[in-house]
Amino acid sequence: MKIDNSILSVIAVRRSQYPEDLLPEFLLVGRSNVGKSSFINSLLGRKNYAKTSSKPGKTQTLNFYLCNEEFYLVDVPGYGYAAVDKLTQKKFGLMIEEYLQNRTNLKSVFMLIDSRMKATENDLIMYNYLKHFNIPVTVVATKYDKVKAKDRDKTLKAIESSMKLADSDKLVYFSSITKKGREEIYSIIEKHLNKSS
Repeated sequence: MKIDNSILSVIAVRRSQYPEDLLPEFLLVGRSNVGKSSFINSLLGRKNYAKTSSKPGKTQTLNFYLCNEEFYLVDVPGYGYAAVDKLTQKKFGLMIEEYLQNRTNLKSVFMLIDSRMKATENDLIMYNYLKHFNIPVTVVATKYDKVKAKDRDKTLKAIESSMKLADSDKLVYFSSITKKGREEIYSIIEKHLNKSS
């Protein structure tokens, strides 16, 4: 598949603001600065559409990107070391929880982690939290191009052993620079869209 057109269609902070067309949705979660904006830009084939930032915590809303007028990519605030106060972090958590509890058209989650290190405690908490809702999860290990070739086997084994994925879930190594893994992500989206049609 290919995403031929996309638009940031809806920016929401509560359920009443979500899109009402009930098109299939794919949620993107990950630690702050893990590369969610670069991941979105790569999938959409657009430069700097989702704004990248060196400062953690830039995304503070639920951003619904309408793709091919067929489905949404939904970007949510990053978790972990975001440079925001505890009250704001709690608000982000409640925002995401409300979405997960009420979105019947959510097809799958892309959970982004950093290829250069094993999963953090926050990553494991998020993964187990998503599985509590019985949602299919694809773990996307970003920044693969930054893993040195000599360290690759050791690093990837550490990621795989630390995640302990359910048999039904997948791990995809991804680079927004080389486009590694992009076709795999498209295939996963397409598979869920075909199930919905």
